[in-house]
Amino acid sequence: MDPAVFRLGPLEVRWYGLFFALGFFLGFQIMAQIYRREQQQIENLSELFLYLMLGTIIGARLGHVLLYQPDYYLSHPWEIPMIWQGGLASHGGFAGVMISLYLYLKKDRDMSFTELADRLAIVCLLAAALIRVGNFFNSEILGAPSNQPWAVVFARVDNRPRHPAMLYEAAAYFLVFCALYVAYWKTTIIQFPGRVFGTTIATCFLARFMIEFVKENQVPFENGMPLNMGQLLSIPFILAGVYFIYASRRMSRTLAQ
Repeated sequence: MDPAVFRLGPLEVRWYGLFFALGFFLGFQIMAQIYRREQQQIENLSELFLYLMLGTIIGARLGHVLLYQPDYYLSHPWEIPMIWQGGLASHGGFAGVMISLYLYLKKDRDMSFTELADRLAIVCLLAAALIRVGNFFNSEILGAPSNQPWAVVFARVDNRPRHPAMLYEAAAYFLVFCALYVAYWKTTIIQFPGRVFGTTIATCFLARFMIEFVKENQVPFENGMPLNMGQLLSIPFILAGVYFIYASRRMSRTLAQ
């Protein structure tokens, strides 16, 4: 597949960028629904999503630079801002979102950190799923060679059928998004502070951990490691998610009293 949607002279619009933008656009619309339902000030959403977009991009880039290729970028620091050349790490992007959320709430405290994280977790799942579809068009985050009937040949890379690992991730994130979106509207899950957020990071990073077994390693130093970098980084997020789910029970009791 051609990673570009179209080219106009030096301008190139890529599928990855299109899906990235679509994730933020749809996320904004869903958060607007949530804000209207809860009678929050929708005017604050534009500023919130600006924080989130910057946090996502900066965090994902620095995550890749520091965790996957620090030696290269320390010797080529001028390439760090060149995000159009690829190199974004989802764990870094998640950390960037959390930092941007903290900074936003220092300025506008319309909700607590946990309350806002619960609601944003739902839309972040949809954005993450769409970004992984963008990775598919870019022929990146490749799976291991496979003889399964659904294996994909990424002809821009080689002629070997491979697991479409990025689509496995996209499907996992989308299914969790659908479940939590319905739960938000149809159940009382949002009344347990931290439960949606905890469920999101526990399930998604568990899916990431498992899918890494059918992925190619992204950088050479991962070869020979019992668990690759993506799996090692996922473990603390899984544990944090379990903690938030457990803590949500105590927080709901405290609020009830």
